[in-house]
Amino acid sequence: MIRLPRPHAWVLSSLAMFTLATPGLSAQSGRIPARGRNGMVVSSHYLASQAGRDILRHGGNAIDAAVATAFALAVTLPSAGNIGGGGFLVYAGANGKTTSFNFRERAPKAAKQTMYLGPDGEIKNDSNHEGILSVGVPGTVAGLWLAHQRLGKLPWGKLLQPAIKLAEVGWPSTWDMQDIQEYFKANAGQFPSSAKVFLKPGKELYKPGEMWKQPELAATLRRIQQNGRDGFYKGKTAQLVADFMRKNSGLITEADLASYEATEQPAVHGTYRGYDVYGMGPPSSGGIALIEMLNILEGYDLKAMGHNSAAYLHVLTEAMRRAFADRARYVGDPAFNPDLPVERLASKEYANSLRTKIDLAHASPSNPAKFNDAYESDETTHFSVVDAAGNAVSMTYTLEYGYGSRITVDGAGFLLNNEMGDFNPIPGRTDSTGLIGTAPNLVAPGKQMLSSMTPTILAKDGKPVLVVGSPGGRTIINTVLQVVLNVVDHGMTIGQAIEAGRIHHQWLPDVTMMERNLFSIDTRRLYEGMGHRIYVEGGQGSTMGIWIDWNKHLFYGAADTRAFDGKAVGW
Repeated sequence: MIRLPRPHAWVLSSLAMFTLATPGLSAQSGRIPARGRNGMVVSSHYLASQAGRDILRHGGNAIDAAVATAFALAVTLPSAGNIGGGGFLVYAGANGKTTSFNFRERAPKAAKQTMYLGPDGEIKNDSNHEGILSVGVPGTVAGLWLAHQRLGKLPWGKLLQPAIKLAEVGWPSTWDMQDIQEYFKANAGQFPSSAKVFLKPGKELYKPGEMWKQPELAATLRRIQQNGRDGFYKGKTAQLVADFMRKNSGLITEADLASYEATEQPAVHGTYRGYDVYGMGPPSSGGIALIEMLNILEGYDLKAMGHNSAAYLHVLTEAMRRAFADRARYVGDPAFNPDLPVERLASKEYANSLRTKIDLAHASPSNPAKFNDAYESDETTHFSVVDAAGNAVSMTYTLEYGYGSRITVDGAGFLLNNEMGDFNPIPGRTDSTGLIGTAPNLVAPGKQMLSSMTPTILAKDGKPVLVVGSPGGRTIINTVLQVVLNVVDHGMTIGQAIEAGRIHHQWLPDVTMMERNLFSIDTRRLYEGMGHRIYVEGGQGSTMGIWIDWNKHLFYGAADTRAFDGKAVGW
């Protein structure tokens, strides 16, 4: 199993000092959030959080810090941080301005609807997930560039410098990097360009604590630093990508890269118990599904039911079941689905009609004859940022699988995604094995694939108060839902809300994933007695969240301890 580094939260105090959220300090104790007055960055790697913090300390705003954090994660969190993938960013300003940026990957122009199928109509060798044909046109650099052009404050070049330094000087390799290094050593023949980057000198593992330098990635980042978006999508980097694709029978061309555009689009909006909820619209399904579930649940007294009681988990499951069925039926790239019913799915009226069909004593059936849901990896990363003024950024981005396609662009030093696997691979086939073949998310040239990423911001009286998101593939949506409910309905701190036990139901398969050792035996028995089936898992998601107390002008940040199944810290 390839593991992610432990998350950290870096916080600025009124004296421009910071607290590193490590074991033994209150910020990393799980339920006790870190505090700060001048800004907060919460991400999955302490060096990336530090990069964002330093940008805030030098006068940058939340967008500036997000850009610096994202590029630093591309160096320090190669399993999910990236410039070879894509994602989404939701912004809410202290002045009431809200917007979002879509930089999801796109299918190459040479992509075809049945490109992964053999003569028998079946998927060939898992080719939609494995190999060069699984790579979509990356969007991360274009998205960060566009967000900075629209809302950034500091010069672009300054924001890239922390990541460049980390790549050039190096950073200490960890025990957690051993797994992927061993993988590339054992599979050097299949992934020679990745072995060259992850091993020394292309052959041996770095010892934990030994400095890992990435000179080719540093050079790529310098071209982005000097030329902005064009430093990636044109010139030498684009040529390296296109040449590598031609050499290895891939589809992405110079024209695919040059024509890629990120987009700014209105955040999807809903309300929940007096809060405004801002999320990401299609091709992410996260915002719509979250709002649909909150609308359904608004009709129940969740606090009176009791947090994580059997009755509470039952209504959560029924809301999840309905939202995920609608996700499979309707949601895809809006450019290819002009009739996508976003307003209806996010409406109170529609939620009211769904709620009337929920039996408070019995589980509803899930019908595999109609819809299903495709597999998504949980190797994504999320970070949350708030600046001194209270402007907030919630950003989630990914390579899809851990380390994406595991293919590194030779000479450019960065990993490529395998996001094409998020398309529906077999048109018309939807069955209980996990396949979905509905039209909204079939492969098409230039199309963006469906996503579950759910960067979310809640606002009160026009100002952001909760900034949250998580990795976790399909579980992302339900992870964010439960953190929101924990804060709004159950009055938890951001640390308590993140650490509390979580469940996940995605309509099909008709089973509820429940975190191990976080639910009582009695609760499970009562829940199963309603007709639900349970699958126990180790952990769900890895949430990075911030709560803003405007009365005290304090920021509270918490980094989820679920990044590991446990870790001992020695010195």
